[in-house]
Amino acid sequence: MEQTGASHRSLDALAPKVTAAWYIACRVDALGAGPVRSMVHGRPMVVFRGAGGDVSVLVDRCPHRNVPLSFGRVVGDTIQCGYHGWRFDGEGTCTHVPGLPGDAGHPARRATVVPSVVQQGFVWVWPDADVAPHGTPFRFRHLDDPAYTTVCRSLPSPGSVFMVVENALDVPHTAFLHGGLFRDDTAQRREVTCHIRRFHDRAECAFVGERRPSGIAGRLLSPSGGDISHVDRFHLPSITEVEYRLGDENHVLLNGACTPVDDTTTIVHAVVSIRSRLPGWLVRPIVQPLALRIFAQDVEVLRLQVDTLQAFGDATFVSTDIDVLGTHILRLMHRAARGDAGDPEAPPFERTTTMLV
Repeated sequence: MEQTGASHRSLDALAPKVTAAWYIACRVDALGAGPVRSMVHGRPMVVFRGAGGDVSVLVDRCPHRNVPLSFGRVVGDTIQCGYHGWRFDGEGTCTHVPGLPGDAGHPARRATVVPSVVQQGFVWVWPDADVAPHGTPFRFRHLDDPAYTTVCRSLPSPGSVFMVVENALDVPHTAFLHGGLFRDDTAQRREVTCHIRRFHDRAECAFVGERRPSGIAGRLLSPSGGDISHVDRFHLPSITEVEYRLGDENHVLLNGACTPVDDTTTIVHAVVSIRSRLPGWLVRPIVQPLALRIFAQDVEVLRLQVDTLQAFGDATFVSTDIDVLGTHILRLMHRAARGDAGDPEAPPFERTTTMLV
């Protein structure tokens, strides 16, 4: 059973730094004619697309006089520093120093490359300079599926990655903070069985016996009501997945790829894929403002949480059995931050509890 007494943690404990992992730096469609600055775990990066279409990522610092390269502009397949005009290609090689006779490409003039992958319309980066990239970035299951209507948005949120992820996968708050939009606290509650499993790289909770959410979102997706299949998942280092199946035709998958800017700011790259009896042209204008309203409510409460933690200088948590995933997520993140990948062959930790939903 989970501990239900108070636990005290330092603020650093709520922001474990899993740097040896893939994170989204930006969406590809955010790359226009100029460079885009991104920050991952406090490490500044500059993303740019050359004239040939290739996307490159460098540490956002010119080796000449330490001015951010994002202050400059894209020239052909290079990025040009806005201070002295030095140019660097996607491999970090200095290709041009204005006024310098001879070859500009001395090794000491190289900019630092950040490993990157372009996948499903996102630029993923590996921020750890001391660990070689391995594995592949997370794939969004239905982003490329024409049977689904998908909405993508990238939005900033207060809070560490852990705080944002726990909020996204926390069921009990939805009837209060999002009352009427997602669930409704005035509705009659029903006992639901929660099957929790923690693997070496993810944790999940399947909710058995849950009715369709009583708020606006649930009624839009399944007007006839009925029981649903609902699973919440966390994937290292920072991916949330909320999945609902309502009957045979209605399927909703909400992903959040959370990029840590620093210990108190996170960018949420939301990918919402919906298969419904309703046509996509009707689903999109309904779902997007509703999701943004729910996200704005989460942002406000996370801002209050950050302010309170900073005012007191530590974190005091009192958890119950219905806080089903938070402790497992934090355990996985701290282990990964230590460089412990876990044993993929080990059987999962499993626990069952109940809650009223």
